[in-house]
Amino acid sequence: LLHGEAFLLWKEPSLAQVARLGPLSLDQSNGVSSKSRKRIMPDPVTEPPVMDPIYEALLYCNIPSVAERSMEGHAPHHFKLISVHVFIRHGDRYPLYVIPKTKRPEIDCTLVANRKPYHPKLEAFVSHMSKGSGASFESPLHSLPLYPNHPLCEMGELTQTGVVQHLQNGQLLRDIYLKKHKLLPNDWSTDQLYLETTGKSRTLQSGLALLYGFLPDFDWKKIHFRHQPSALFCSGNCYCPVRNQYLEKEQRRQYLLRLKNSQLERTYEDMARIVDVPTKQLRAANPIDSMLCHFCHNVSFPCTRNGCIDMEHFKVIKTHQIEDERERREKKLYLGYALLGAHPILNQTISRMQRTAEGRKEEVFALYSAHDVTLSPVLSALGLMEARFPRFAARLIFELWQDREKPSEHSVRILYNGVDVTFHTSFCQDHHKHSSKPMCPLENLVRFVKRDMFVALGSSSSTNYYDACHREGF
Repeated sequence: LLHGEAFLLWKEPSLAQVARLGPLSLDQSNGVSSKSRKRIMPDPVTEPPVMDPIYEALLYCNIPSVAERSMEGHAPHHFKLISVHVFIRHGDRYPLYVIPKTKRPEIDCTLVANRKPYHPKLEAFVSHMSKGSGASFESPLHSLPLYPNHPLCEMGELTQTGVVQHLQNGQLLRDIYLKKHKLLPNDWSTDQLYLETTGKSRTLQSGLALLYGFLPDFDWKKIHFRHQPSALFCSGNCYCPVRNQYLEKEQRRQYLLRLKNSQLERTYEDMARIVDVPTKQLRAANPIDSMLCHFCHNVSFPCTRNGCIDMEHFKVIKTHQIEDERERREKKLYLGYALLGAHPILNQTISRMQRTAEGRKEEVFALYSAHDVTLSPVLSALGLMEARFPRFAARLIFELWQDREKPSEHSVRILYNGVDVTFHTSFCQDHHKHSSKPMCPLENLVRFVKRDMFVALGSSSSTNYYDACHREGF
């Protein structure tokens, strides 16, 4: 699915500079300056008049830089943090597709301490992972490598950048949740964590990197990852015909928008001429996936004797992705898909929160290591329509808080890439109109998942997931 829109302030880098520099001339050690990385909801005063595709792509790369400021763990002093649920997209990866008849980008997927980007825990991570072959993971996870190690990356393999992104995420969450809020004791036990990943090496390795940055003592005997066969994390509730119908309609919308874009078609034709294949074959190879890898790693786009794929080609395709994202929000077909696609994982999350609220001490830290196609439906289902498409190593976090003055009352906070978006969600955006409480009540989220998600589908007859998935006459 395509990407675009914004949680950011429009600040440096100067786009004129970036555009002049060819594929990308950013020092990999610092990337976008820390100022420009502050994520907020769009501000009409500072938002650019036109979305810039190069700036968008830089944010998507998420090149590790100075530690970002974040809003995780902020609450009035009389609230106690009692559980945290973290959804991540895997870190930077090698492309899943090759541009036909071109040499694939030469990127080294071994982990090397004297190469940028670097993290102080990188060597220790490699040494620790190399000892982890006895870890108790569900099949088929036990057959996956625990860290990337190919001199020329394999398709879809996590890169050193991807590992560093999640070591940073883990370190940031450790400083807030463990050092400040003492969410886990020093002698934490296996049953206090819930860890789940899809069966791809890039998601397992991203989850391990985050945990290595997060845990005070990474003990292999206590790390148990469960395998999730579905990218929607729908466990035993994946069969949903109505969800699939929404997806088919959404894919048709995407197709029709593409047909209308004659500049995009000319761009694909020109690229196909350069690599000497039919346009249809080039389009099927999803060239933006490979081009983003060249862009994020500052590797020149491929050339042949017929010419070079260049920044203008890249900008046209990236701009179309941004347009697609905009239309996607307006047409609402994706929302139907998202509400049904995200329901099982949200339902599982509120069940876990309710058990913690009742006093259970298990599973106080949950980590789901996932994909853009996991996070994107959850963001849409929550009503976060302005949320930018999940960048590499994106994180979406649900925090559960207990009011120390009224211990039976619990509240939730939702954060996306460090920004508090709680009051932008559809279940809490009107909270301040009806209540003087500073936090969003857990009941709001529970009511949303148990009832309002089905109301939002426009289905008065469906009051549960099964009925909504099997609605007749949709």
